[in-house]
Amino acid sequence: MKSYQIAIVDDDAQIREIVEAYLNKEGYRTMALSTAEDALEQWKNDPPDMWILDIMLPGMNGFELCRQIRKEAEVPIVMISARDEEVDRILGLELGGDDYLTKPFSPRELVARVNRLFYRLSSIRQAQDNPVPQQPGHAAIEVGELRLVLKERRAFWRGEEIEMTLKEFKLLQTLSEQPNRAFTRDELLTLIWGDNYYGSDRAIDDLVKRLRRKIKELPVDTVWGHGYRLRTERTGQ
Repeated sequence: MKSYQIAIVDDDAQIREIVEAYLNKEGYRTMALSTAEDALEQWKNDPPDMWILDIMLPGMNGFELCRQIRKEAEVPIVMISARDEEVDRILGLELGGDDYLTKPFSPRELVARVNRLFYRLSSIRQAQDNPVPQQPGHAAIEVGELRLVLKERRAFWRGEEIEMTLKEFKLLQTLSEQPNRAFTRDELLTLIWGDNYYGSDRAIDDLVKRLRRKIKELPVDTVWGHGYRLRTERTGQ
């Protein structure tokens, strides 16, 4: 962990200085940049191990910078913004961001999330030599009143088709393939985003929230302190 270098891209000098101070205290090396254009130039010469990107940058914004980085590299990306709009958070995660923090944020919380991302990265790299065998697929899955047509990537609830994003569908498929099983958030992150994903488990919480809005009676239970399951049986509570 001590050898990792982190690039901080924010046009607010005070935020750059505070974030640098906390990360340096933790033992990380840092580079501070004020524009996306400077960040791209730095990337060519000395690519960092992680990016912390402000969304509202002058010139090229943080979303586009994230997109450019993600085309070429799988390094962790933390996005920060003064805007607390859900659409911004979802867009940042869909573009390849691994975590999202809203200003003003606690520098200690940022450091904790950075540590977690690097921990996940290390764990995934260690696990890549022992891949989990894939289960054979099916043409369709039916669980209660939910039906998923896999090849067409279509979801139906009580016979009515529900529009889904790719990751929303993948989450439903994962839960439906093993109903009543409680998946941890880390398991779901790996199964949906793949072995190269090491982002925050908030991405899973956002997906579940979106599914619950689309299908209000969908029996996806929160397993507190663990994760989620798609329930087909009453628990007797």
